Amino acid sequence: MEFSSGNPNLKDSLNNKTKKKDQGTQVEDIHKTVTENVYHNSALVTVQRKLISQIDATLVPTLKSDTAIGAYLEMLLDDLVAKEFPSLSRREREVVLHSVLDELRGFGPLEHALMDDSISEIMVNGPHQVYIEKKGRLEVSEIKFRDDKHVLQIIDKIVAPLGRRIDESSPMVDARLPNGSRVNAVIPPISLKGPLLTIRKFSSKPITIEKLIQYGSLNEAMSLFLSKAVKAKANIMVAGGTGSGKSTLLNTLSSFIPEGERIITIEDAAELKLLQPHVISLEARPPNIEGKGAITIKDLVRNSLRMRPDRIIVGEVRGAETLDMLQAMNTGHNGSLSTVHANSPRDALSRLETMTLYAGIDLPLRAIREQIHSAIDLICFIERMSDGTRKVTHITEIAGMGGDSILLQDLYYFNSKDRANGKVRGEFVSTDLPAKIEIRFRTLGIEIKG
Repeated sequence: MEFSSGNPNLKDSLNNKTKKKDQGTQVEDIHKTVTENVYHNSALVTVQRKLISQIDATLVPTLKSDTAIGAYLEMLLDDLVAKEFPSLSRREREVVLHSVLDELRGFGPLEHALMDDSISEIMVNGPHQVYIEKKGRLEVSEIKFRDDKHVLQIIDKIVAPLGRRIDESSPMVDARLPNGSRVNAVIPPISLKGPLLTIRKFSSKPITIEKLIQYGSLNEAMSLFLSKAVKAKANIMVAGGTGSGKSTLLNTLSSFIPEGERIITIEDAAELKLLQPHVISLEARPPNIEGKGAITIKDLVRNSLRMRPDRIIVGEVRGAETLDMLQAMNTGHNGSLSTVHANSPRDALSRLETMTLYAGIDLPLRAIREQIHSAIDLICFIERMSDGTRKVTHITEIAGMGGDSILLQDLYYFNSKDRANGKVRGEFVSTDLPAKIEIRFRTLGIEIKG
């Protein structure tokens, strides 16, 4: 169904929204105006609400394009302006139309921030305080919501298509956007500031190892070593703190897996974007409203062993599934990858020991350490530096057992020197120590040097 429009320029600008960024400067400008002004201006909020109240909810799904929806909204707005808001300028009309289009087809006030590749994280602290992260730095955004109810509407729009829910009985939820970006939402009574929403954005284009080298996260020698280790089916644990870039590094390492292998990914919320043709993605499920039907990471790890995997990638180990993952690594499923929260490579081992005990099996500490020593070959520790950059500060090998302790040796590390103009300076250093994994390189015919 098509509608006539008295403003062809507006139709063109709506259509341009789907074009490349450098071809849509007018739309970008309007989006920025929407972000900064519409929810600050009570008059525009009033127009927006009245326009939304006049929309036929059964008609909108039949419109196939943003242009058709824009023409329909413009028709409604023409009538509204003629009757109630004759002083509304053309610019204000366009701002209102785009804000309503964002509400219908996108995520309202967040739409512009989600389109902006320079923004890596969005933090909604209630309707009137939104922070964003740009280039590793937090700053207050001009984004505003109308009220708490408006924030809740956006949260529901995110979680509902995933079959997840958030309400007073279940006031926390993890979810993802269609592009894979990670979402966490918390609402009252747990939150005292109203509904909270945190979005960890992922680049629309997968970050390659070349990009990480360009960003200074590691050097070419380290990337070459890691690519060989993945191809040699080393079991690698990516460790680091919150926001350090663990998932990005894990995704990059997975790109080295040969295309002929069957890969099973297991995550709380599916975020990994693997380019290989044979990838099976499994996602945990929270309990239903009756508290039943939960599928945990532990359940998925166990089930994946029956699915003939060549590689198992666990997005993050954080509980009882750690023991099952270690046992899988020790029973022929080499080449597994995962991440763990930790403050150092040594701390990563301590975390794995502690989480193994979550399984409820009474194992002596030495037996747990032997399991870890046998299962894991390398720990890649990535750290978010004080200037906001992310760097792989250690590539550490599990060297063996010394009595009851696991022995570690650094193969590469980042030597931080000083700061200049607010930037952390230093160099990546190879220890040139003989690595155990080089034996596997020789067996597979992989060149050790170069």
